[in-house]
Amino acid sequence: MGSILAFLFGLMLYVVFKVGVRGFFTVKPNERAVKTSFGRAKRRPGAPAEDSGLSDDERRRYDYPQLEVIGPGGPYLKMPWEDVHKVSVATEAVDIVWDPTKKQGTIEAVTKDNLTTGVNGQLRYRVSENNLYPYLFGVLSPLEHVMGFFISVLRERIANFVDPKGASLLAEAAELEGGESRSSVDLSEGVSINDLRKNLPLLNEYMEQQCRGTAGRYGIELDAALITEIDPPPEVDHALSAINSTRNQVAADISTARAEAEQQITMSERAVEIAQNNAEAEVAPLRELANILTRIKSVGGANALKTYLRNMRVPLFGRADRVVMEAE
Repeated sequence: MGSILAFLFGLMLYVVFKVGVRGFFTVKPNERAVKTSFGRAKRRPGAPAEDSGLSDDERRRYDYPQLEVIGPGGPYLKMPWEDVHKVSVATEAVDIVWDPTKKQGTIEAVTKDNLTTGVNGQLRYRVSENNLYPYLFGVLSPLEHVMGFFISVLRERIANFVDPKGASLLAEAAELEGGESRSSVDLSEGVSINDLRKNLPLLNEYMEQQCRGTAGRYGIELDAALITEIDPPPEVDHALSAINSTRNQVAADISTARAEAEQQITMSERAVEIAQNNAEAEVAPLRELANILTRIKSVGGANALKTYLRNMRVPLFGRADRVVMEAE
């Protein structure tokens, strides 16, 4: 009889401890909670958000149920057969080199020029409150899956990246206007590492667009992708610096030669204009004299023209030292 009373007393203490002490919980402002009953999460009706970044096929594959989410506050009551799963929804940052299975200082990627380069940066992410099922129950390590997906997309983009501005410069150089090139081509274009370094904002924007579906797949939203460094190995970097220096020098020489040629052409055009003006200035008095003689002859006849010529010779006789006359 005493053992039965002891068992009942112990059972009562266990119930008081589980229900009265551990049966209540609170949720912090930066947390959300989900309750499971006998291992099954409590669901609520509704479909995932339409703007999930998933294609129609992916929506069918990642058709996760919507869960009842417990917001900040408390205390909340929890039965002994229920468990509470809390997650932080605060925005966090992680280096893209993070990998729980190995240690690494950089992410290696191969460019379209077959150059191996190192990539470093950070990701800002947060747990999606509307997609807690894949985060809690879909995969074992959601962040590890997200990082693997991000790195694979990043490597694929780096391997196929082409500078859009470089293509436009080549197109402009092919167009002619007045027999001369419209603009000089930056000869540093076309080197993949140079293109990547100059277009980091475009690369980050592309990565953010491609990773919009991580919320529907893994329950993690990417807030921003910040690729900050693209550094090739030292020997490649030295060779690349030499290539850039040579190409920049060639571009500078081409620009200088083009400027000198344009200056010579302008000076030649001005010289032709000056010579033409001088010739016109010399011819103008002769043309005016011819017009005057023509009018004198038309009004007074040949005698008037002879009289005019005789009068014009008188001042010349005064200045001449000798006068030679021909006999008829």
